[in-house]
Amino acid sequence: MTVRIEKKASVWTVIHDRPEARNAMDPESADQLTAAFLEFDADKDAAVAVFYGAGGAFCAGWDLKYVSTLDADYPLGELDIPPAKSRGNGGDIPRGPLGPSRLELDKPVIAAIEGPAVAGGMELGLWCDFRVMAKDSYFGVYCRRWGVPLIDGGTVRLPRIVGQGRALEIILTGRKVPAEECLAIGLCEYLTPKGGARAKAEELAQEIARFP
Repeated sequence: MTVRIEKKASVWTVIHDRPEARNAMDPESADQLTAAFLEFDADKDAAVAVFYGAGGAFCAGWDLKYVSTLDADYPLGELDIPPAKSRGNGGDIPRGPLGPSRLELDKPVIAAIEGPAVAGGMELGLWCDFRVMAKDSYFGVYCRRWGVPLIDGGTVRLPRIVGQGRALEIILTGRKVPAEECLAIGLCEYLTPKGGARAKAEELAQEIARFP
């Protein structure tokens, strides 16, 4: 299993643990993450989730080694994905290539970002309700460098957060967006020292979970 859930009262921390690939996403991980967040959304005792990538990387995007195995004449065949069980929260449609990006949950999810959150990994960070970033972490539409599009909601969510012009600049240049810049432009809400993003996100989650 590349995904596990650690629970503390009503706060669930969903952990993607595939450090050998810098938590790049393959179909197995995408299925497991989707299932984990659907389970969280359905559990009446769960209130807030933290989304965390173990091993010093949030997510390096779609697994390019896996992508290289796809049929060159039908490269998006991997996207023919059966839907999950319907709950009216997006589980009734096929999951996104990166997993839970098409879900609309009834409860907040906080991204705890260490290291890279790039390409599809950036899109997963944008899917969360807000973001806590370690000072050495960063976003970036790195897939742009190889002509790979954003297909997990990033082109919709990024301009909502930072504005149209700034979003287009970040997407079209494919540049690195360091954590301190993210804080300045509203792309994250908190900065922590290296290694502190999860603890801060869980602290915030516990605060939120105290409320009705």
